[in-house]
Amino acid sequence: MSNHNRRSFLKATGSVVGGAALVSGPATAGGGGKTNERFLVDLREVSRSEVPSDVEIIHDISQIDILAARGDPEAVPGASSTTPDVAVYQDDSGPAVEQAGPRANSHNHDGAASNAELQWDKRVQDVENLTDQPENGQTVHDTTKGEGTRIAVVDSGVYDAHPDLEGVVNAELSENFTTDPYDFRPNGAGDHGTHVAGTIAATNDNDGPDGGVLGTAPETEIVAHRVFSGVEGATGDSLAALAAAADKGCDAANFSVGYPLPYVDPEQFPWLLDIKASYERVAAYAREKGMVFVNSAGNDSLDMSPDDVLSLPTEAEGVFGVSATGPIGCGWGDKHSDNEEKWLTGDRLEEPTTQPAFYTNYGDAVDVSAAGGNADLDAIGSVDGAYNDLVYSTTVTTHYEDGPDDDDEGSKPSEIVDTEPSYGWKAGTSMAAPQVTGAVALVRSLRPDASVDEIESLIQETARMPEEGETYHGAGHLDLRRLVKRAR
Repeated sequence: MSNHNRRSFLKATGSVVGGAALVSGPATAGGGGKTNERFLVDLREVSRSEVPSDVEIIHDISQIDILAARGDPEAVPGASSTTPDVAVYQDDSGPAVEQAGPRANSHNHDGAASNAELQWDKRVQDVENLTDQPENGQTVHDTTKGEGTRIAVVDSGVYDAHPDLEGVVNAELSENFTTDPYDFRPNGAGDHGTHVAGTIAATNDNDGPDGGVLGTAPETEIVAHRVFSGVEGATGDSLAALAAAADKGCDAANFSVGYPLPYVDPEQFPWLLDIKASYERVAAYAREKGMVFVNSAGNDSLDMSPDDVLSLPTEAEGVFGVSATGPIGCGWGDKHSDNEEKWLTGDRLEEPTTQPAFYTNYGDAVDVSAAGGNADLDAIGSVDGAYNDLVYSTTVTTHYEDGPDDDDEGSKPSEIVDTEPSYGWKAGTSMAAPQVTGAVALVRSLRPDASVDEIESLIQETARMPEEGETYHGAGHLDLRRLVKRAR
């Protein structure tokens, strides 16, 4: 098994790490330059009555005194009253293996592992007995499964027809915050949100031969707020979705979005400070409403500690930032690859499940670490089982009538002709954040009146510190058994 360097943002990263990312520049729609530009209006700098009538209000986020608008920003009086509504896109080029994928050749000598047995992230946390081995002590789900809670997944939509997500998603409360005409489901926006939702709340109800997968809190309710689309999305869509999640009584919002390199230098990109202030407003509003704002730390192998680095929205005050860890050698390679029982024990892994992932951001903005998946980049895609080190969850396979011609500016988007449930691997801090979001549901089910501060403190105080220390793990690595024991 080859060595890897987590600090190197290698060219292969794009084929391994799947997550949501934002790019700089104002969002536009249908051309028209500044007369058709997306921007944010700060109602603390200008009164609503001073916003011209020909400026279209896309989202009225009055909870935090912000409007998401389209038109000419220079028509709004006051130099400090507007800021670009930065364009958002879904980087879903990660390892979304859309079928069950390669499995270990044997599983305790009785055939291939089931879907749930590929979930090393749940097994090391003793969420539930997911193997065919006899029950060994109490599991997390013996105490709580997150009943009576509600979680917002602010992402690319959730495919609620998946057998492990049926009955989990509240379709009445779920909503589309993009400017496309579709509903909260992916509608071609990718399966990133479906994967995240499964990590949080999958029920393992698939009665097929390979079974299903299990979430941290399978009795929580998911509210899907879609902010990615075939139509360009923007920061304003996300701010509106987060504020609405708080208004809908969500106990936590899972937000796997960030501004990737090079958009971390506020001197070079001064709009970062305005965006930070906007996220701090929505985070403060969420906390007032009792909602924990969980965000992925980012996938740039970036030290977030220096003064000239600003990683958003993780570094915004009030946001709970999660870095990613993962094993190397989970059921593959030359160390007991034929014995599932030994995958996660002793020295049989090349790297432990708490090893900081090669891509994860780290530094002062990390509150805790959690399982996001790791990869040996020399083995991934070429060695059977190497995908096992990633996080396995619910996905959706989308079939199109015709693929778009990228070289033809006049080409039309492909028509979706069929979608079907599937399972697949992804890696990223986007996969680590929902581990913590699910933990919030477990705590709130046990302590319905716990404040945001109390929940965050419980998660941090019960975390265990791996050898790399707080630089990579913040207060430590998520420990669900200790958490629910303390929360009871």
